[in-house]
Amino acid sequence: MGRQIGVPGAVLAAVLLAAGAAGCSGAAAPGGGDAKPSATRTAQPPDADPGSKPDSKPGGGDVLPGMVTVAVARTQLAALKVAPVGTMAGYSRDKFTHWAQQGNKCDTREVVLERDGSGVTRDGECRAVSGSWKSLYDGAVVTDAAKMDIDHMVPLAEGWRSGAAGWDPARRKAFANDLTNPQLLAVTAASNRSKGDQSPDLWQPPDKSSWCQYGRAWTTVKSAYGLTVTEPEKKMLTTMLDTCAS
Repeated sequence: MGRQIGVPGAVLAAVLLAAGAAGCSGAAAPGGGDAKPSATRTAQPPDADPGSKPDSKPGGGDVLPGMVTVAVARTQLAALKVAPVGTMAGYSRDKFTHWAQQGNKCDTREVVLERDGSGVTRDGECRAVSGSWKSLYDGAVVTDAAKMDIDHMVPLAEGWRSGAAGWDPARRKAFANDLTNPQLLAVTAASNRSKGDQSPDLWQPPDKSSWCQYGRAWTTVKSAYGLTVTEPEKKMLTTMLDTCAS
């Protein structure tokens, strides 16, 4: 620091006093205060998390990506806006572009089939030609990819009724091809078609052991996209979350 010699005692005391004041009133250190992200992600785009990988395997015991704990799901559910069922006027599946290309000749369907399956092999056009899949909704094990559907956790029509009618085409495309949030999964065609576009108060997976994952996934997707819920829907989601181990 050079040769600062003979600094008067009064001056030195003033410098030390100023430094101490700055240490008490300065900006908080990294990691302090409100650095943690909010538990709810209402209206954030599906790619809000820059660290996520679209085709990554789910963690823990979950079969879906982007899953949250039951505590976070309860917080998300409490924050969702409750509203009556919206109109289907103007709805068309064509307004939700799918399946989108994901590179290497693969579309969203093939990416999900590979992610959710075991021992999956593909042909030169990225189509699954062998593998094994366990359907979350009914527990069935399938070895023929043609018998698997890619389900939208929150169906496109349900999304339309609860807020997507006001979105632009790009956001609808993101919703229909979301590989980051728990929106897409491979299930048996039979269970997917049984579900249709029904909300949880009208349809529940026949395998009750899947209710915890189903309730958390549905709640997280609605939270991520700022969609509304009805009172009966919210009540059934609460019942599903209550099946989770504490």
